[in-house]
Amino acid sequence: MKVEVDQSGKIGDTKVPTVLAFSNGKDYAVLIPATVKRECLLRLRATTQSGKTLYLRLFAVGLYFLLKDHIKEFTQITIDMEYPGRNAEIKLYLMNLLNRRRISYNPATIRFAQIGKKSNAHSKALAVYQKIQKPNKQIVLSQILDEFKKP
Repeated sequence: MKVEVDQSGKIGDTKVPTVLAFSNGKDYAVLIPATVKRECLLRLRATTQSGKTLYLRLFAVGLYFLLKDHIKEFTQITIDMEYPGRNAEIKLYLMNLLNRRRISYNPATIRFAQIGKKSNAHSKALAVYQKIQKPNKQIVLSQILDEFKKP
């Protein structure tokens, strides 16, 4: 199954929640509340982790929580381009997270492209962001921080 992944609410905007969703026959969405993002960034910066890569890694962690339980069903994953020019880094962080959990997946089947507003993934992410639908999973601070602590 091929899926598209979209985001509503930028990961770097700590005033709003972030929703990551996939869709294509089956849909799923994870919510990262704004308060969780703020606290996470505050704690990570206190451990000398900072810079643009911090947001890329946080985005990859969100993707990881969105995809990890379903990834074996997917033959191709198309992720909306949120950080042009940084796709290789995001893919590397995501693959490292999957590999640490011994979840094998062919990185060649993960690609980045403009998804567009007509995508079912966009509709799902927006519906959860606007509280029209509930997320399938809400990510808490400890889950994110645990992924940053592991080597």
